[in-house]
Amino acid sequence: MLDGDVPNERARTGWWAFVALLAVVAAFIAYNFVGMIALGAFGYYATRPINRQLERFIDSDGVAAWVTVLLIVVPVFLLVFYTGFRAFQEVQQSLNGSATVPVFGEYLQLLTESQRQTLFAVVQNPGQSIQNPEQVLRTILQTGQRVFSAVFGTLVLLALSLTLTYFLLENDDGLTEGFLELAGGRDTTAYAYAAAVDQDLESVFFGNLLFVVAMTIIAGVTYWGTNVLAPQGLHVPMIFVLAVLTGIASLIPIVVGKVVYLPVVAYLAVRATGTDETHLVFVGGTLLVYFLLLDILPQTFLQPYITGRQLDMVVMMFAYLLGPILFGWYGFFLLPIVFVLMLEAVRIVLPELVHGERITPSASMGDSVGTDPQSAAEDIDSSEAEPDDDGTSDD
Repeated sequence: MLDGDVPNERARTGWWAFVALLAVVAAFIAYNFVGMIALGAFGYYATRPINRQLERFIDSDGVAAWVTVLLIVVPVFLLVFYTGFRAFQEVQQSLNGSATVPVFGEYLQLLTESQRQTLFAVVQNPGQSIQNPEQVLRTILQTGQRVFSAVFGTLVLLALSLTLTYFLLENDDGLTEGFLELAGGRDTTAYAYAAAVDQDLESVFFGNLLFVVAMTIIAGVTYWGTNVLAPQGLHVPMIFVLAVLTGIASLIPIVVGKVVYLPVVAYLAVRATGTDETHLVFVGGTLLVYFLLLDILPQTFLQPYITGRQLDMVVMMFAYLLGPILFGWYGFFLLPIVFVLMLEAVRIVLPELVHGERITPSASMGDSVGTDPQSAAEDIDSSEAEPDDDGTSDD
């Protein structure tokens, strides 16, 4: 080593230390906002094919991204929120026999016992506020602060997730070029691995979104048809909410819509027993129709066609079931991403590492499980090189 290289090596060591420090900071930020990142990544991969179709007709990538977010992502988030709220409200109403407690009961749990007692006393005896105005005002302010914090935190999380989805949709080409430069070229293992992961995530999230929408429509029509043909007193409640829940539950193989339509059939059976037992024949026919349309149809035809293009859904089932258990609500989106990262690492990198061979940008095992990394890289290259309307290439 020449003497002139010593300062350069010291500079490189210093830069590596600085980059490592930034990596630690980035990991800390990602850890604290992992829910927002997972939700934003889901929104990106679930709508990217739609966004790319819009870009064919809209000249601006930013405008196409905003259209995708506003017309697809926002309605999906609102739909899930509304469904969860309605389901929670109905469950609380059935348990408490009141429709007023469900809306505020959860927020009252944020208060201490003494604060709840004070609030209830004020509601029952408003004159107390005149005798002890300071305590009443303090309780009202604390209640408002905690409720506002919970609602505001949820809105901020959704807003940041939508912003992240928009950013990824608008700048995915630039991010791809930046990673390509960092990886060292299109023929490297790192680029092939990233391309395979990218295609797998699009297949999982976009395919699942289509599947949920399709099953929601089918379930909604099925439940609506039940009410049209049902005898008096055997109507299915909350058709819209049950349809959405059936669509989401259908993501889980074997389980599919059973977790929703079996309780519905049990509810109809109880109602039929309490009114006219001859109506049990209708309930039996309803169960058969539900089994065919909400069980056999998704497992035999829709799910393999829509979501089974690249990944076995039985593998993804564990991600969807274990994710919320391990991480909470965002685990439903985070663990599938982690599973895909692990799967492609095992297919592309692990065999060569175990055998001490040279790592190549090709899958050494599991050819029928995930995406072919070389084909995925070629697909990304061809999409980037697509000519614009004027016949010129983007590159």
